Amino acid sequence: MTSKALNHYGIDKTDLKILEILIQDAKKPFTEVAKRVFVSQGTVHVRMSKLQDAGIVEKTTLKLNYAKLGFDITAFIGIYLEKSALYDMVLAKLKNIPEVTNIHYTTGNYSMFVKIHCRDTNHLKEVLHDKMQQVEGIERTETMISLEESLDRSVILSE
Repeated sequence: MTSKALNHYGIDKTDLKILEILIQDAKKPFTEVAKRVFVSQGTVHVRMSKLQDAGIVEKTTLKLNYAKLGFDITAFIGIYLEKSALYDMVLAKLKNIPEVTNIHYTTGNYSMFVKIHCRDTNHLKEVLHDKMQQVEGIERTETMISLEESLDRSVILSE
């Protein structure tokens, strides 16, 4: 994080240390975080509230192993829109497809880039054909199936 961003939000090195610890394990109790940062538990709580109020910390989530839950296919879908003015309408409809987990508005070849999780190739075909390609405003899609996720991490904040 740049020093300009730090100053804009009033973030200091203590805030960054707290964030780094919780990025590694969001379930870590504030008492343990406080011990590692050499502050009180109340300080951690107040600082986390400040970071949430500033919109820096948006939410805490669980990271699921979708394959172990029966969703063996992770795919990325490049979406070509008929025209970019349709983005908001298409976005709203894609949000209603349960298999869609990430949506990005992009530059380059695609207007949108979407991540989905499916049980198998038949489920993938169903999601693509019966759900996504039926959305008005989508001109066409390109599908890339992930063979393996080799890295999933947050940005290191202290460098």
